[in-house]
Parts: sequence; C-alpha cells; structure tokens
Amino acid sequence: MAPVRTSAAVGLVLVAAVITGCSGSGSHSGSGSAPSASAAGGGGKQANPAPTESNPPGDIPDNQVYVAYRPAAGFTGFTVKVPEGWARTGQGATTVFTDKLNTVRVTTATASAAPTVGSVTNTIVPQLKAQVPKFAASNATEVTRHAGPVVRLTYQGDSAKDPVTGKVVRDAFERYAFYRQGHEVDLTLSGPVNADNVDPWRIVSDSFAWR
Repeated sequence: MAPVRTSAAVGLVLVAAVITGCSGSGSHSGSGSAPSASAAGGGGKQANPAPTESNPPGDIPDNQVYVAYRPAAGFTGFTVKVPEGWARTGQGATTVFTDKLNTVRVTTATASAAPTVGSVTNTIVPQLKAQVPKFAASNATEVTRHAGPVVRLTYQGDSAKDPVTGKVVRDAFERYAFYRQGHEVDLTLSGPVNADNVDPWRIVSDSFAWR
C-alpha cells in the first residue's frame, strides 16, 4: 500500500507543477500585454482640449452686441451705442445702462461754453470728490473721438455696497464731455479696475454722434 501512496503523491506533485507552470505562463503573458494596453491607451488619448474661455468679473464679452440709443425726451440731438440687453433706468436728464458690474451713464445739460481740461479739473473733479466714495487718481485730457475733440476724465472710486453680498468693488471711470451749440452730453463708463474693457469703452465713446 505504501508504494501506491507514493505514486499518488508523485502524481499530485506533477499536477501541481503543471498547474504552476500554466499559471506562470499566463502571468507572463499578462505582463507582456500590459505595456501594449498602456501604449494603446496613450496613443488613443486626445490632445488637451482648449480651456473654456471665462471672462474675469467685469470683462465685457468680445461678442457683445451694441445698439443705438437716442433719448425720447429732453435733448434728443445725439445718438450713442450701448450694449444690447443691459438694464436701463432713467431719472431726469440721466439715463443709465447696467449689467453686473459695468455701467454706461448718459447725462445731458445746457452749457454756455465747451468744457476744457481746466474747467473739468477745477469744477467737475471737486464735485465728483464729494459724490464718489474714495475718489482718486483723476486725470483730465483732451482726446479725439469720431464726434471730434472731447475732454476725457479718468478716475477711480468705490462702488455702492451690494445689497445682497455687502461687497464693495473698486471701479475705474472714463467720463467724456461732448459739447455742441450750448448742449453738453456727459458719457460716463465704469467697471472694476481689473476688467479689460478698453475695446468696449472705445466702441461706445467712438459711437457718439450729434444729430
């Protein structure tokens, strides 16, 4: 009976060896195919997609559409393009267009003489200091727009506190004083100081035209 047991034991060892060999062969095959799978994955991977364009707070989109505005009452002898879709409010001789953190303000008035760099610096700046919180960095210059020479005043100031968040934004302002035949139209453009609205503000200020 002992020889039988020995034969059986030998048989079991042989079976185990065969199984181990097959298992090792399978493992070797798997390790050999792993780089192939990795390479296939790397070859099939798409190039990094372009990042989604996101405008910083206050930046007016490049695809913004502009529409002509002409007041229906008061002095109506001019037109100016404003961003389409912005909320519009009016009080007296002032009309305001707003969207999020940006504002276009149009104010009409009678004037006996055309504004100058001196008159804006000596008269308008003190008024704005009393009206705009933390008014600073004012600079009046004469520039040219399609309507002709115009006095531009740049300055900074704090916005009103947001009624929901309580936040205050530091704004940059551009104020253009257009004048013709006793009529003055003040066009004030404002938005956060870090916003890049050079092109939109140029479009608006260049669009001003007397009628």
